[in-house]
Amino acid sequence: MSELAPLVVLIGPPGAGKSVLGRLLAKHLRSSFVDTDRRIVAQHGPIAQIFEEHGEEWFRAAERVEVAKALGERAVVALGGGAVLNKDTQADLADARVVLVTVSPAAVEQRIKGATRPLIREGLDSWNRLVEQRMSVYQRLATKVVDSSDRTAASLASELAEWVQKEEQA
Repeated sequence: MSELAPLVVLIGPPGAGKSVLGRLLAKHLRSSFVDTDRRIVAQHGPIAQIFEEHGEEWFRAAERVEVAKALGERAVVALGGGAVLNKDTQADLADARVVLVTVSPAAVEQRIKGATRPLIREGLDSWNRLVEQRMSVYQRLATKVVDSSDRTAASLASELAEWVQKEEQA
């Protein structure tokens, strides 16, 4: 593991809780936190608006730029749900410590209700289709899997902090 590599990268479907978990984990590890979606929004505006005005392909190109930058930082990094679809991102994650954050449909339903996320506007049905399409990629890239359905972000962050610290010492 390179000293310039991220401490840990969180991947998973929309609504799994990567951003909340990432912030808490970064506090535990006394590290910075990078949310690639937030960086995109800061530079280009709301993701739904980007999709509407420029399309998904344009968004994915902008996303790749931010992901590449973030993966060069020594931080806790949360990737947007679809970032892992990019082959270059997959290659970048090959040597990284990657945590797949999963969530059950029942638990995510309330989290995504009224969501403005372009690919899950239809609610749970579109979320299920998205997860089904991406799960094999998520699983292939993951070093560790945690489920946020029935656990608090605080307990998951504590567990992951211990794991990262052990990994760093190994």
